[in-house]
Amino acid sequence: MTAHTAADIDILEGTFAVLDDGNIPVDSADWSTGLAAPMTTGAIIMTGINMGTVNVTATPLPGPPQDEDRSGWEEIVEISVRATGRLQVESLEQGPAHLPALNPTGAGWHRLRVHARGREAHHDDVVTDSGEEYLLLVWPTARSSDPTVIRTSTRITHSLEDHQSQPAPGPEYIPPPSPPAAKPDS
Repeated sequence: MTAHTAADIDILEGTFAVLDDGNIPVDSADWSTGLAAPMTTGAIIMTGINMGTVNVTATPLPGPPQDEDRSGWEEIVEISVRATGRLQVESLEQGPAHLPALNPTGAGWHRLRVHARGREAHHDDVVTDSGEEYLLLVWPTARSSDPTVIRTSTRITHSLEDHQSQPAPGPEYIPPPSPPAAKPDS
């Protein structure tokens, strides 16, 4: 198994991020999974707590994980993220975490698998030590437009249901064409 690097991340407003050179194009975020929201570049990760700290382990990989242990993780979601610069875990309050760059191979599309546990323990609370844990695995790959829910929870299921009827505003979203106007009878 690849060695992981962990850090405590300060949480503000229930989020931390995997940002591309610090850019936060939040208006392009697809919030549908309730855990990981891809943006035109990077992604926002939603926590259970509103403010406090969570433990994040981040590992860049050369390809998809081969020997991943999924036991103990309550939620697992996979999304595509694009990087034009350095892809890095960041606290939206404190800036870059002391974790490795998640795209050592450089710019392009990557797959981000987010594992979470403990998001329900202190839902929307302000706590110093939340007990929430996240594992982020990232590897270069071609873009895939759909998120993949590997392990779901009530929160993810509700979020997907709430967003099912709404178009995803993700990268390069093109709305469906309007129906043709009715022609008057001649």
